[in-house]
Amino acid sequence: MKTIPKNPSRVLFYGVTGSGKSSAANVYAAASGLPEFSADDDIGWLPGWQQRTVEQQRQIAAAVAARDRWVLDSAYGVWRDIVVPRAELVVALDYPRWLSLSRLLRRSVRRVITRQPVCNGNVETLGRLFARDSIVYWHFTSFARKRRVFREWQSNPDMPPVMVFRRPGELDEWLAQVADAARVRAADDSAHP
Repeated sequence: MKTIPKNPSRVLFYGVTGSGKSSAANVYAAASGLPEFSADDDIGWLPGWQQRTVEQQRQIAAAVAARDRWVLDSAYGVWRDIVVPRAELVVALDYPRWLSLSRLLRRSVRRVITRQPVCNGNVETLGRLFARDSIVYWHFTSFARKRRVFREWQSNPDMPPVMVFRRPGELDEWLAQVADAARVRAADDSAHP
């Protein structure tokens, strides 16, 4: 089993669509003090629901991966090979389909109603929610593949260590421990300048 680093500087959150990767990455970045990057906002999407070209995505992902410190909330398949080898830790959210799908539907309906901007300023609509290229459709087409990917990473000695969480409560507990450890480090640093 791979050793989980105590204070990793480059952390990738990965999991099925709707599992809460972005929220978890946000909490982790705030607790750890690492800069946070969004696969959707910073790398993948442009306004008007236009995806950046694969070349543009790979360039941006390479610039993020080259940094010494980062938290990334996902990794698209077209640039995953760039960021995963640089990660010091992969946090995999392996929740049951019913849980991730129910979270995805609640979140998406809320965004439709509130018109909350997503994916670099875009707005979800009810029609888009059930279109052939929608996030709900993506959930069904990518679920098994995403699970298979991080399970392969776990067994590959050339990949970074993978922490797998199968229940939200486990993740919440770990994130609380990260926050507590960061507070202790900050207190030690201020006591010993």
